[in-house]
Amino acid sequence: MQTTTRPSTKKAWAKAIAQPATEFSPTPLPVIAGEIPSNLRGTLYRNGPARLERDGMRMGHWFDGDGAILAVYFNSNSPLSKGGKGGSAIASYRYVQTAGYQEEATANRLLYGNYGMTAPGAFWNRWLKPIKNVANTSVLPLPDKLLALWEGGKPHALDLQTLETKGEDNLSGLSNGLPYSAHYKRDPHTGEIFNFGISPGINAKLNLYKSDRTGKILQKAAFALDGVPIVHDFVLAGQYLVFFVPPVRVNALPVLLGLSCYSDAIEWQPQLGTQFLIFDRETLTLVSRGETEPWYQWHFANGYVDPSGTIVVDLVRYEDFQTNQYLKEVATGQTHTPAPSSLSRVYLNPKLGKVTAIEQILDRDCEFPIGLPHLIGQAASPTFLSVHRPGVNIGAELFSAIAKFDSQTQSLTIADFGENCYPMEPIFAPDPQNPASGWIVTVVYDGNRDRSEVWIFNSDRLDAPPVCRLELPSVVPMGFHGAWRQA
Repeated sequence: MQTTTRPSTKKAWAKAIAQPATEFSPTPLPVIAGEIPSNLRGTLYRNGPARLERDGMRMGHWFDGDGAILAVYFNSNSPLSKGGKGGSAIASYRYVQTAGYQEEATANRLLYGNYGMTAPGAFWNRWLKPIKNVANTSVLPLPDKLLALWEGGKPHALDLQTLETKGEDNLSGLSNGLPYSAHYKRDPHTGEIFNFGISPGINAKLNLYKSDRTGKILQKAAFALDGVPIVHDFVLAGQYLVFFVPPVRVNALPVLLGLSCYSDAIEWQPQLGTQFLIFDRETLTLVSRGETEPWYQWHFANGYVDPSGTIVVDLVRYEDFQTNQYLKEVATGQTHTPAPSSLSRVYLNPKLGKVTAIEQILDRDCEFPIGLPHLIGQAASPTFLSVHRPGVNIGAELFSAIAKFDSQTQSLTIADFGENCYPMEPIFAPDPQNPASGWIVTVVYDGNRDRSEVWIFNSDRLDAPPVCRLELPSVVPMGFHGAWRQA
């Protein structure tokens, strides 16, 4: 009997995550095109899931992959430095050596459950094994260390140069059970770092942290939440810390009984509406709270207080929680669930605890928004973000372009990477001679050639060809978040 083979519907990006990523030691990067700007001095750090499989077993969700850190050192004083006429770049790539990663590497099999999977093996393993800290979401460069962040636990400290893992770090204030989120906010003038963590329970607790520029926690506060929501990010807006709590809740009982992972136990409950919490940044006390229409968001672009005292917040908004299913499918290498989003602006009256207006400011599917670092918490700045190329099936593809949106002029400037090329979150690197301008640095997976590159754009001319392209020694899978550390 003759069988018919159906053509594969997998997209080119699936090749980047099909196999665990390969580490590489410090390596000078060859210039493919253009020149490295001579005054681009600093380090790009990126984090993301680099291993979604072990011994033939796939992990259940993109969020479950073991984290690995890419560091690209531009125009360093290393003896390895050599490059084009403009400058040089050296890159390293290493897995974060968490306790769970080391244990699974020794056993050569998966042992732990996580956000999108229960612990494999015997049923009692689901109680005996805690959730593995995969350290895969973001990075926080500090003066003496790099933190690999994952919102379900403590950060891991790494050496800024060698990327050697030093172990979990409590930042002089994280007692047992206090997690530290992946989405901190750093005040560009005071150097203060604000962050939070969600402690699960029958009713979860929102823990607030204020740290000095070294990361040391100076002040903490806690606030009881309704049920167990998913809160991934927040906004520093002038004198306020603003949180939106979407109407998703974890049904804790199946998770506690080991019958379900977190991802499968999350319920979309639009009747709850989206709650918002406004805290004073100095005292970490609640200023006001309220409720508005239901939506979901992962990330915020920026927030500020306008002359009238209104808090203005820009965020990437989803109409429901289908985004979680889409991200779960990414781990399989084949997605089909559309999760459309748009850039929206919310106006809040902090004294009355009311949303006064909501408007869509960019009607285009997007994610990973960032503002200019020197304007965090201040007046609106241009937003850089990831977008789709025109005409793609958003349920099947990853983002294949980045853009700069200026809400004042309503202009959108796009860098289109071409078919089967996938840039990661855009990272802004300031020009030391003019911090308001600089470069956008991103890591690109080229599915046509099955290789990864670093592309550098002039931030003011994003639609022009990149000023430089560099080839990485091995494929770096698409990841989540990064940061720039100025030299």
